[in-house]
Amino acid sequence: MMYNYIKLADDTQIAHSGILADQTVQISVERPVDGGFDSATCFLPHCQWRSAEGFTAAELASLTEIVKNNAPLIYRLAREESKAYV
Repeated sequence: MMYNYIKLADDTQIAHSGILADQTVQISVERPVDGGFDSATCFLPHCQWRSAEGFTAAELASLTEIVKNNAPLIYRLAREESKAYV
């Protein structure tokens, strides 16, 4: 299950999972475009992008900074969400 985290000024939506079995947290990013969405997925704690479609390298660098700067709060929220469904 994914949980909304933040919506940026350009309507880019960042969401996170709960804590996964391997102790990572999935981060999903979507941005509406004509006819669909640009999307990207990474996993904390290493913030490694596993897929990215429609985002430039500069945009991914900016998203990486946002995710890394918010990682402690995202992990806290992910832990709380994981506990809620145990």
